[in-house]
Amino acid sequence: MKDWAGLPVEKGRPFDVRPWLRLETYWPMLRAALWGYIGYFLGAWLEAALTWAIVGNDPIGNMINTPRAIAVGYLFAVIGWFLGGGVLEGWIIPAITGDESWHNVPDGPAKYFRFSTDYKSSSVRYTVWVMFSFLVGGLFAMAIRVNLLYPQLFLFSSFRVYNEFFSAHGIMMLLGVAAVGLIGGAGYWAVPLMLGGRSTVYPKLGGLSWWFQPIGFMAILMSPMVGGFQSGWMGFEPLGDWSGSGMVLYNLGVTTMLLSSWVNGLIFVTSLVHMRAKGMSLSRVPIFVWGIFAASVLLLVFVPYTAVPVMMNLFDEVIGSNFFGPVGALPMAYQNMFWWLFHPEVYVFVLPAWALWLEIASVFTGRPVFAKNWAIAGLLAVAFISIAVGVHHYFTEVKPAEQALFMGITETVSVPTGFMYMALIGTLWGGKTRFYAPMLIVLMSALTFLIGGFTGVFLSDVPANFMLHNTFFVIGHFHYTILGGFLFTFVAALYFYFPKVTGRMYNEFWAHVQAWIMFISFQFTFFPMFILGYMGMNRRIAVYLPYLQHLNVVVSISAFILGGSFFIALGNLVWSAMYGPKAPQNPWGAKTLDWQVPSPIGKNNFQRIPVVIGDCYDPNAKPEDVVKWVDPPWAEGDREQTEEGAR
Repeated sequence: MKDWAGLPVEKGRPFDVRPWLRLETYWPMLRAALWGYIGYFLGAWLEAALTWAIVGNDPIGNMINTPRAIAVGYLFAVIGWFLGGGVLEGWIIPAITGDESWHNVPDGPAKYFRFSTDYKSSSVRYTVWVMFSFLVGGLFAMAIRVNLLYPQLFLFSSFRVYNEFFSAHGIMMLLGVAAVGLIGGAGYWAVPLMLGGRSTVYPKLGGLSWWFQPIGFMAILMSPMVGGFQSGWMGFEPLGDWSGSGMVLYNLGVTTMLLSSWVNGLIFVTSLVHMRAKGMSLSRVPIFVWGIFAASVLLLVFVPYTAVPVMMNLFDEVIGSNFFGPVGALPMAYQNMFWWLFHPEVYVFVLPAWALWLEIASVFTGRPVFAKNWAIAGLLAVAFISIAVGVHHYFTEVKPAEQALFMGITETVSVPTGFMYMALIGTLWGGKTRFYAPMLIVLMSALTFLIGGFTGVFLSDVPANFMLHNTFFVIGHFHYTILGGFLFTFVAALYFYFPKVTGRMYNEFWAHVQAWIMFISFQFTFFPMFILGYMGMNRRIAVYLPYLQHLNVVVSISAFILGGSFFIALGNLVWSAMYGPKAPQNPWGAKTLDWQVPSPIGKNNFQRIPVVIGDCYDPNAKPEDVVKWVDPPWAEGDREQTEEGAR
């Protein structure tokens, strides 16, 4: 049997853990790590040898840790990593010989650990990667909270090490978790199916996008081995000039991980334009796709803009230029260019989350998305306004006239954000809400983000910002918006799509237990930070006055409980994937196209061509009123051949 594109359709199989225990499953990724390791030392030693041959005023062993040697070694490591992961057999050799056999991987976990053009494999890779990155970044956060149990330096050997830990924690959580969690995880899984497409555009580029993440992440993780970076997760100058060679790995790692996000943005923007099924007009496109689209536009436009100052910073370190140095340069220019992306990047985290709120609310209330067009307008308006609000991160360094202008623009963001809450409340109003775990966590996310947004109003106001700037109030606000908006929704998405991905149902009781522990411990972790900030506790400082200790103890203990709650979710999902009851095709009763395929999905999406004929949010519509399935032109020929063979 073939699908509408003429490709063979394989029925999905129930999840089986045994193939995951075989070494050959992981061989391409192990080979990628080995080749990357060899590539790094080959490149670093080659550069050191050339420098020694030309200059010769220092032992060659000392030259391998210079900024230039590290940069060249990293470039060789990236090449080795990509080639070892399957780009050689999956892209380069087929481009020369036309042999595409590398992509004919049997259905199983092996496809997740090699270069692959299957968008569903990319989704699983991103999801597992986000969990791993969250674990590493979370362990860094736990170390920070252990140190802050006491007013004096306790766990870390020096203030420098403390700086390295909170800096690495920030950038790993932002670029390794929040930037790709919903876009790379839920986005790659749901968007092609929701649009009725066979895949995304540029499938090889999409298969490549994930592979930028681990190599960039490792660069940041290895930075302390060559001096670390003292610049915070933002890489600010002139603090970076005091960090040594570790700043080189920071710049290279950030640039590489940003490339992953940029590729994702390109793919999703183009897919919305070119990969919609017949009848899938823009007015019928599901709201979650619009959230991914709005975030992708920001990535497509502003990732290059921010990668430029990061690379200029790298040139200062490697070739001795002076773009942002403390003397004779413009260190403030880096901050200005940096925040032109990294404040829109905050909305990259939450725009898909807001859209998924409405998607899940519509499913579990049995009601259409209220004021859907207004909600879409809100998503696009937030994306547009976010372009100009980054200045509020450094109000203390701009002119009074500029302060008033950007204060007004920043506060304007709350207007289209209100559209999302209007749509959510309207969708819930009058519906018979089924409080399954995804719906419950969406409500928790909406409440938590509301607190974060409310406290953001204080930070957008110049006089209040002057008092609260650089305090723990900012830390509390940021975590309420990012963790409350993104992370809660990511957990809801895990539960929501789990039956479709694995063909099994999770344990609802333990999902509710985990959700409530996560929600309550989150409030006790981050709400006291508002009080600490108001009482004058600065962020990025390893010591504090003794009168602040009691609240810090509450924060730290709550943070440990919060971290433990995610292990409950992980255990629930892993156990259910192996032993959970089999899931029906559409356990939630959703009408979007992603739920009109078997659970789990086979290698290809649809056996027949989907033609959209109705609104997927119409509560009175049956699935056959939303989509009509049409046989491809060759289906009749296939039947004739089958009948001829039978005769």
